[in-house]
Amino acid sequence: MMIKMTENVRFGPAGNPMGFKGKTIEVCDYINELGLNSYEYQATYGVRISKSSAKSLKENSEKNNVLVSMHGPYYINLSSDKDDVIERSVERLVQSAAISEAMGAYRTVFHPGFYTKYSAKDAMKRAKEAITEIQEQLQSKDIHDYNFAPETTGKKSQLGSLDEIIEICQSFENFQPTIDFAHIHARNNGCIKTINDYEKIFKKLEDKLDPKILHCHFTKIEYTDAGEKKHHTLEEDEYGPPLEPLLKLIIECGWDVTIICETPLLEIDAALIKAKYYEILKK
Repeated sequence: MMIKMTENVRFGPAGNPMGFKGKTIEVCDYINELGLNSYEYQATYGVRISKSSAKSLKENSEKNNVLVSMHGPYYINLSSDKDDVIERSVERLVQSAAISEAMGAYRTVFHPGFYTKYSAKDAMKRAKEAITEIQEQLQSKDIHDYNFAPETTGKKSQLGSLDEIIEICQSFENFQPTIDFAHIHARNNGCIKTINDYEKIFKKLEDKLDPKILHCHFTKIEYTDAGEKKHHTLEEDEYGPPLEPLLKLIIECGWDVTIICETPLLEIDAALIKAKYYEILKK
């Protein structure tokens, strides 16, 4: 990898900060005041924001130089063994893309689905067929300004290993990955321990996708044999993956990176991640 120092890294919370009590359309004022510059709007229980409010949020984010992404609904399973579940999942992602366009969200994050009764290969086939349907519907609705960002998933029962996310993104235009390092760590029995472990992930992304911007999630995580169990704060050192090696690698590789904090402390830990990044950068 080419070594290049960069400061083009953004930090922010997954959802409205704990200390924010106002309207979501004004949340970027608060995020900017905290010294953070990214925000992932959470539509995890359904897209409940109107198009007009989404446009107001876009204006607020642009005023504050806060980069917005959106997390689509949790109730999505593009590889379900039930056709009606896939149909509703397609509908939710089409709706998510439309609101993302109005919101100015540069990524629309989603979890692809579960293997259910299928092999990994067959589950992927069903998911790709559903994504083709999503893109056809978006084209018919004249929605073009979107970027879906399928996320690496934390449970071994879920479609969404690193290789599977790369395959999806290789297969479709307007798709870029969301790399959730905690999920990769959890579904692979605590596989991230050193900077070399992070380097393997970055190298695979570079070789297969060459992403211009890396959108990622970070938290400490507890896991079982089945994978992800619970998110933990940065201060809980008994849980991985480690933060400092990731930040060192981001500095070394020179990529543009957005780090969305998903710990229970949201903006507090997002600010800690930023502080640690600049501490390492100045060394």
